[in-house]
Amino acid sequence: MRVLKFGGTSVANAERFLQVVDIIKDYSSRSQVGLVLSAPAKITNHLVAMVDKTVLGESIESHFNEAHEIFNALLTGLKQKVPAFDLVGLQKLVDTEFKGIKDNLEGVRLLGLCPDKVNASLICRGEKLSIAIMQGLLQSLGYGVSVIDPVTTLLAKGQYLESTVDITTSTQRVNALNLPKDPNHVILMAGFTAGNEKGELVVLGRNGSDYSAAVLAACTRAEACEIWTDVDGVYTCDPRSIPDARLIPSLSYKEAMELSYFGAKVLHPRTIAPIARLGIPCLIKNTGNPRASGSIITEICEDNTYPIKGITHLSDVAMINVSGPGMKGMVGMAAKVFETMSLAGISVILITQSSSEYSISFCVPQKELKRAEQALNDAFRLELKEGALDTLDIIEHQAIISVVGDGMKTQKGISARFFKALANANINIVAIAQGSSERSISAVIDDKKAKIAVMATHEALFRTAHVIELFLVGVGGVGSALIEQVKTQQVALKKKDIDLRVCGIANSKKMVLNAWGLDLNQWEVALEQSSSGFDFNELKGWVDAHHLLNPVIVDNTSNQSISDQYVDFLAAGFHVVTPNKKANTSTYAYYQLLRETARKSRRKFMYETNVGAGLPVIENLQNLLSAGDELQAFTGILSGSLSYIFGKLDEGKSLSDATLEAKKLGFTEPDPRDDLSGMDVARKVLILAREAGYPLELKDIEVEGVVSQEFAGNDSVEDFLARLPSLDASFKERTEKAKAVGMVLRYVGEIDNGRCFVRIIEVDGDNPLYKVKNGENALAFYSRFYQPIPLVLRGYGAGNEVTAAGVFSDILRLHANR
Repeated sequence: MRVLKFGGTSVANAERFLQVVDIIKDYSSRSQVGLVLSAPAKITNHLVAMVDKTVLGESIESHFNEAHEIFNALLTGLKQKVPAFDLVGLQKLVDTEFKGIKDNLEGVRLLGLCPDKVNASLICRGEKLSIAIMQGLLQSLGYGVSVIDPVTTLLAKGQYLESTVDITTSTQRVNALNLPKDPNHVILMAGFTAGNEKGELVVLGRNGSDYSAAVLAACTRAEACEIWTDVDGVYTCDPRSIPDARLIPSLSYKEAMELSYFGAKVLHPRTIAPIARLGIPCLIKNTGNPRASGSIITEICEDNTYPIKGITHLSDVAMINVSGPGMKGMVGMAAKVFETMSLAGISVILITQSSSEYSISFCVPQKELKRAEQALNDAFRLELKEGALDTLDIIEHQAIISVVGDGMKTQKGISARFFKALANANINIVAIAQGSSERSISAVIDDKKAKIAVMATHEALFRTAHVIELFLVGVGGVGSALIEQVKTQQVALKKKDIDLRVCGIANSKKMVLNAWGLDLNQWEVALEQSSSGFDFNELKGWVDAHHLLNPVIVDNTSNQSISDQYVDFLAAGFHVVTPNKKANTSTYAYYQLLRETARKSRRKFMYETNVGAGLPVIENLQNLLSAGDELQAFTGILSGSLSYIFGKLDEGKSLSDATLEAKKLGFTEPDPRDDLSGMDVARKVLILAREAGYPLELKDIEVEGVVSQEFAGNDSVEDFLARLPSLDASFKERTEKAKAVGMVLRYVGEIDNGRCFVRIIEVDGDNPLYKVKNGENALAFYSRFYQPIPLVLRGYGAGNEVTAAGVFSDILRLHANR
């Protein structure tokens, strides 16, 4: 016999019931089938809700009607597909059961509470009806059917709502039934249910039908126990939450027990024990995809493809720390702690002890915390009164994330990668525990971080694609160019295990979001149709709700108010990438706060394009300084627009004509005064000076503008450009004077022993800036290592495409630095 268990989603409707019959038909040609069924999906939840609401005096009408309708639709659907199906008889049975449910709940309402015995009899009605309907369906199709009554056959011990089956006695009772051994004769048994020594109905704990199947397999010495569900097998983590989860083809009993114990939803924690004792293999299969190979669980896993079998999390636990000066050397303290929990009927999930023996920490279900706290306070009243123990230290609403696999014993570095993944995700570890078998390692963390922790750990341990979730603020020239570059490269990057998703795009008025990534072919339409603007608090709440792992805000604006929020962005768990210079040239106190916040939050603040657009200026300077070099002097052309304008002066063009030409080509800002004032260059010099360690403010930079502040005025751009030719003669004279002595004019930023200048200088042919024009930037760093010949960086420093490419490079460095 093969025992097949079908869960709630596998018997949710008529179509699913018939899929089960098809699977039985396929199997019965080879072996007899023992069938264990759960209640149809949602039914048990409705029954539990009815009990809870009745106790509270609330209406149960919606739950009652919805549950009743699920069965009515199921029966009607089966009658349409199988004309011989006994609709009238089974409809009468369903109506009778629901009348019984209502009558029992009326008694609960009058009593004001629901005894566990009554509760157990109510919440298992779904399984009872599943079996009755399957019996009628199989008989109408010509199958022989025997139904095992689990209440009279399976002896269970424990409480009405959480019992454990006595396999030895139950096996004797099953054998006494003398069940037919015929492949065309199906054995049916309701899951979730058993009987105690008094013959009273008890249940095996929520989702206990898996356990029921394992018990039946053990009692009948089945050749296999198969758990049919809605996924293809056991995955490295929940595939509904982590699309990159890997299917595990095989694993050992002990691995499966660890996974289920720590929260893997595909198996009930007690499923493995009954069949492991007898060496009965367990298969996990998908009702919707019966041809899939599934996962097989046996004594020893010979497949070493995945040394780590899974990452699970158990939510809603509380951690209790028992500590005090009297604990060290006190014999029997740990035994008394856990005996207290045992006597209170409270399951201890995880245990860890400090090496000093000063404290013992353990986790219990959050719902059991108050009872656990009271039991410990009662048991240790004397020790607490005398100061031998401190007041219990309790941390609520925690989760346990566990990495499980037999291969952990032989593969080095698993723990390091696990903890690094949590650290990179900015997740604090409250406690760590590892079993002596080295089969699993667990960490206690904040429950709100559990899903992100699983995602980060899975990415680190299974080398899946590194997801980077971008939120682009500003869709002007640079922002639009960046979107096009990302769109072009997404497929190629995916092949390199970089999953780059643009999850949000915002301008000054609107914002559009999509957790799986926006369609970059339609982003303009989506943004236009959006009704909400950029609001960081709204964005943060949305990111938290969707459990995004690596959110990155890319600020492509020059907006001061956006840059003023960078500290908040970093503190909230976002990386920040930006060409916006405003943050780095704000007060020195804010400059330092940015870096301190990035360090504490383990987030990256990337701003390479602040100085040299696409040139790796910041990176090279940081590398020099990290290697112990010291910046002694710097000179450079830091403005693409002014590089172009001064290059045209060399060729004989007037200042006004060169400026108009640069503006037409898009080299200047919309208002060329922003370039000609020299403040853009001043900001870049300030950034370099601060990188070199000088605590300067913007006012400390000595600036000579191409035009004075007085000349720039406050009139319109058109009026300013109309006045600009009045300066042509003086610039022509200055240019020709320099040319007469073999020099050219260049607009530069300079650092000299901590003093910073922005001004027009004359350079000769030996100067590295002499040939720099046409929008190029050039930077010459003089240091202890680089002198008298400087380190020179040269390339285009203006243009939307170049700047966007620099921003894109910063984004990709987030992957390299993970």
